[in-house]
Amino acid sequence: MNKKDILWKFGYLAIAGGVFMIDQTSKAWATRVLRFGGDRSLISGFLNFAYAENPGVAFSMLDDHGDTGRWGLSLVAFVAAALVLYFFWRTPRSDDRILGSLALLLAGIVGNVTDRIRLGFVVDFIDVQFGGWHYPTFNVADASICIGAGILILDMFFVKKRSVEVKTSNVS
Repeated sequence: MNKKDILWKFGYLAIAGGVFMIDQTSKAWATRVLRFGGDRSLISGFLNFAYAENPGVAFSMLDDHGDTGRWGLSLVAFVAAALVLYFFWRTPRSDDRILGSLALLLAGIVGNVTDRIRLGFVVDFIDVQFGGWHYPTFNVADASICIGAGILILDMFFVKKRSVEVKTSNVS
């Protein structure tokens, strides 16, 4: 890997650091402003800010395991972050979608594990609803993880499609 490629990858890591800082700053704001009943409606009936503490994983699963769950989930997050970093450094510089999605995954994982270690729970505050449908409260780190994973999934389908098109065109 040449120096230019390494600099590009550090650029992606800087973006991950920026997303991490936005996540932590927004959670600090939510704790300060929303924690004691200061819920805010941005778009009535659709987008609200409401403070929530999530000791579990996504959608509050595994939220009743106390310190064992806290440290167990933290360990899983550290392993996940290490794997993301491993794949990040092994990904070719030319694969921007994968590098970007891995950077988003890393930012989200680190953002939530920071809360879990520091506070014992993850701060959630973004509340989306539409009519009778209500999505579980989430945060910037959760959104970063979902977007990063979504990009990876889409990329898997597009890469497969491209390789099938290449094989098909070689047959004719």
